[in-house]
Parts: sequence; C-alpha cells; structure tokens
Amino acid sequence: MYFVLSIFFPILAGIYLLVRKEMKDRRNLLITVAGALAVTAVLVVLTFFRSGPGMFTLFNLTDRLPLLFKADEVSVVFSIMAVLVFLCAGVFSFEYMKHEKTDGTMSKESHMKEKRYYGFYLVVLGVVIALCFAGNLITFYLFFEILTLSSMPLVLHNGSREAVMAGLKYLFYSLSGAYMSLFGLYFIERYGNTLTFSEGGVISAQAASSHGGILLLTAMLMLVGFGVKAGMFPMHAWLTTAHPVAPAPASAILSAVIVKAAVLAIVRVVYYIFGVSFLKETWVQTVWMVLSLLTVFMGSMLAYREPVLKKRLAYSTVSQLSYILFGLSVMNAGAVTGSLLHVLCHGFIKADLFLCAGAVIYMTGKTKVEELRGIGKEMPLLMWCYTIASLGLIGIPPTGGFISKWYLAEGALSSGMAGFNWIGPVILLVSALLTAGYLLPVTIYGFFPGADFDYENLRKKEPSRLMTIPVLVLTALSVLIGLFPEGVIDYLSRIVVKIM
Repeated sequence: MYFVLSIFFPILAGIYLLVRKEMKDRRNLLITVAGALAVTAVLVVLTFFRSGPGMFTLFNLTDRLPLLFKADEVSVVFSIMAVLVFLCAGVFSFEYMKHEKTDGTMSKESHMKEKRYYGFYLVVLGVVIALCFAGNLITFYLFFEILTLSSMPLVLHNGSREAVMAGLKYLFYSLSGAYMSLFGLYFIERYGNTLTFSEGGVISAQAASSHGGILLLTAMLMLVGFGVKAGMFPMHAWLTTAHPVAPAPASAILSAVIVKAAVLAIVRVVYYIFGVSFLKETWVQTVWMVLSLLTVFMGSMLAYREPVLKKRLAYSTVSQLSYILFGLSVMNAGAVTGSLLHVLCHGFIKADLFLCAGAVIYMTGKTKVEELRGIGKEMPLLMWCYTIASLGLIGIPPTGGFISKWYLAEGALSSGMAGFNWIGPVILLVSALLTAGYLLPVTIYGFFPGADFDYENLRKKEPSRLMTIPVLVLTALSVLIGLFPEGVIDYLSRIVVKIM
C-alpha cells in the first residue's frame, strides 16, 4: 500500500542520515534528501488515485488497541498539503542552510550539524504522514507525541541559548497538552467501546445519555490539549518563541504543517469520535467558539505590534489557525468546508511567507520590518511573491484565502447560533484588516522607500533558483486554488457530508 510506504520511507531515510557517521561531501547529502522527498511525494500522490479504502495494522498493543493506519479523504487532503510544503521547504533549505554556518567543503562539525537537521527533517515528514493516515486515536496519540520529540531538534538547530530555551518551552507546552488529551483516551475507550475513527462519531446514544457530563468534560480537555500545538489561547506562547530561532525552512513547516497536526487531531476527535450530534449546542461548543475567536483577535493584535518579521508571522499563525478552529466549532457544512480549505490555503501561504522572510535574512541579514525599506527594489520578484501571499492571507481575490474565508463567514452567518452568527464574521473581518496592517507595510516600504532612499547604491540581488523556485511554486498554488476552486470545493464538500 502506497500510504504505508509514504510513512516509513522518509522515517527510515531520516534514521539512515542520523546514524551514518560520514558523507563525502554536501552534494551527496542533498541528493539523498531530495530523493527521499521526491519518492515520498510520489507515494502520497499515488494514494490519492488508489481504488477503494486502504487499511493496515502494524501490530496490536493489546487485543483492543491495534496500531492502525487507514487512508481516507481527510488523510489525503492533509498529507498532500504536508508533502508539498516539505518538498518546497526542503529544496529551499539546500541553499538556505549555508546561512547556518555551513559551507561547500563542509567541516566535520558543520557536516554533522546539517546532516542531523536533514535527518530529523525527514523523520518529521514521515511522522506527519503517519498522523494523517492514523486509523484510530491511540495510533494518532503515539505519533503526536513522536512528532513533538522529533521536531524539537529543528527548533534547537543553531544551539544558542535562545534556541535551547525555545525548544524546552515547545517541549513543555506540547507534552502538557498531549497529556491532557491522554485522559480522554481512557474515557472514550470505556464509554465509546472503540478508539477507531468512524464518520459521525462512535459515542452511542446510550453512552451519551448515561455519561454525557463526563464525556463533555473529556471532549473539552481534548480540544484544549490538542489546541496547544495549534497555538490556541491561553497556551500559544511556545509558537512565537520557537519560530524566530528556528531556521526559516523549519519555521515554514512548523507554521504550515506541524501546527496542522493539532487541527487534524481536533477534526478526528470532534467529527470521528464524539460526533456533531453529541457536541452541537452544548457548553463545549460555546467555550470552543469563544476561545477560537479570542485567539483570532489576540493573535492579530500581537502581530500588528511585533517589529521582528518572523515573529510577526508566528503571531499571524496563532490567529489564522484559530480561523480554522472557529470554522470547525460552528459545526455546519459551509464553515467546516471553509476550515478544510483554509488548511490548504494557509499551509501554502504561510510556508511561502516564511520562505520569503528566510530569503531576505539569507541575502541581507535583516530581521526587523523597519529595516526592509527598499527591499522590493533589491528583490522585486521575491517581494511580489510575498505581496501575493499576503493578499491571500488577508483574503483578497483571486487567492484561495478569499474563498476559504468566504465559506467561513457564510457558515458563521447561517449557523443560527445567537450572537456568534454576527460576532464571528465581525471578528474575522477585523482580523483581516489587522492582517493587512501587519503584512502590507513590508510591501509598501519595500517598493516605495521614499525620496531619501539611497537609490545610487541600489543593487538587485534576487535569491538563487533553489530559493526562488519553491517560493514561486507556493505562490502559484495559493493563487490557483482561488482561480479554480471548484474541484477542491467539491472534494471537501463530499468529506463534510460524510462527517456531519
């Protein structure tokens, strides 16, 4: 089965790099990584074209707890987004990692450091795909924990004190959230009799009536626990600490993919374990919607005030991920469709923005927004990609971000929930205006630096092709979804019909 190979091939390739003592030169290392990324991408795409459902049991932890993998429509959506982002960020890193104190000849120390980075990069890819294809909650939970442990070295890469503290903070927050979710597994297995994902949920009417209180509390704990990795208030602080210290390609996959593991977890818990009929119009839904909207607004406000570009983008991730969580919390077809579409759009857009920021850092060493006057004159192609991606995140047509936010707003308006049917769209609109306020100044001052700018010493210095092509691909994907949304919307709508 292709999806099983797509899980274990990158993990084994990553372990191979980690345990191998030497490679003759950097070129061999990059060829190995590129080959592993390409093969994994092909395997995931082949899974999309498979005939019939796929299922594979690796082994049984107990008689009732199999380590189960299953390919369905949701897993395909998340895995395709993940592998495309990993592929683009990986190619980008081939040039960017020279910035991380490596060189063409590769000293022993720099060689080991870069080899370790790519080893964990491939392992994380395999673990993410394993999460996408997890067939039950115990499998998902095990790989969710492994994801935290395997991605932490990407945050720790440069070895500075700030990186170590950020890595420890990431570890503490992630494990704390996961442990909150762990309690849910016991109650679900006891009262739902299974941890296997099933469209519409596994909680029976009898269990809902006799143990409704404890199950609702369990659902809330799991939402908050998994929401930690999505940066949901009040446990969002790790995200804005980890991004500035991580290499730009690692920041791209952290923001675009790894945080989506939490979104996928919530999709599985809400729509495949508890079910809409059990959670809708309960206090759990109300609290979830409040936390999501609060995080949307808070993330946007903090991003607006942040002077460091990568940290500004990190706060933006906090806000944008809660767009997705809010749509899922509304629990109607339009909003859920918008959330799943925003998973794709945000993944491509945010990876694009972080790679653009990384290219600027690589070429100029500048990290703060106020330092980027005239950057559009120096790197016009790169900044046009940044601008288009920014418009997508704001929700301006013809980008995919406009389509996803349209569905989110329309779903909220038609939800029929008193107060939230208008508060939700208002907060989303205010957040969109704030998004414009913290992203577009880079464009404005980049292309229009003012009369006092030193035009005489201006030199155009676009990044290399290895950095430019991934940025162009991600920009194109964000626009193509907006120009031709019908196929994607139809596919997502079929998913929503099954799980509602």
